[in-house]
Order: sequence, then structure tokens, then C-alpha cells
Amino acid sequence: MIAPFHLAFPVNNLEATRKFYTEVLQCEVGRSSDHWIDFNLYGHQVVAHLAPEECGLAQTGDVDGDQVPVKHFGVILEWSDWESLAERLEKLGVRFIIEPHVRFKGEVGEQATMFFLDPSGNALEFKSFKDMSQVFAKCNV
Repeated sequence: MIAPFHLAFPVNNLEATRKFYTEVLQCEVGRSSDHWIDFNLYGHQVVAHLAPEECGLAQTGDVDGDQVPVKHFGVILEWSDWESLAERLEKLGVRFIIEPHVRFKGEVGEQATMFFLDPSGNALEFKSFKDMSQVFAKCNV
């Protein structure tokens, strides 16, 4: 079993954040206060902290032709779960900053990926590998 990670991130509106993470990403809410909310993101504890001054999109870097936000987080899903999530997000009208697609096609580390923003501008990436043994595979990038 992989140990759950903990990640804290800034948001500018707790109620919009609660709605997005519970309704769009289907996270369960853990403990919360007037200043933060714990979410269960696929078994990992992510905590939204009210800190409007720290919100916003960071710089990007080129990854296989995509301009990927340098600051981002997300989860690596099983392939079918990734496909289901991408389809659900598209039906909900989520605006992607990088549309769902496969990158590094035919190369070591081939992966499905998609990027979108939460209501506070935090970039999220959800990805999948058809061959999960390649998650940490070395390649010439």
C-alpha cells in the first residue's frame, strides 16, 4: 500500500472550494474550520487554507509540447478511472488548461494527462499510465 500524502494549498473562497472539491472531484470532507477544509482526494489528505494573497497561476514549463503549470498537484489514476474522470469533467463543462490527451506516445513514460484549475486558480493534473511500472521509469527528456 502507498502511504497517503498530505498537501496544503491556498484558496481565496472556502465555499467555492468546498463545492468544487466535493461536487466536481467527489472528495469527502474531513475536519474543517472557518479558515481551512480537509478533503479526501483519492485517499490523500489535501487541505485548502484560506490565503487569498497566495492564490494564482504560476509560471509554465514545456513538457512534450504542452505549457504545464510549474505549481500543480493531482493524482495518478488507473487508466479506466482516468478516462471516466475525463469524461465526467467534460460533461460538467470543466475548462481544461491542457485538454485530456496522451503524451510521450510510444516512449518510456507514455501517459494520459489533463490539467484544469480549481476556483482559486490552483492547477490540478490527473494522469495515468497504461503500464504503472513506468511511473518512475527513466527516459531522455
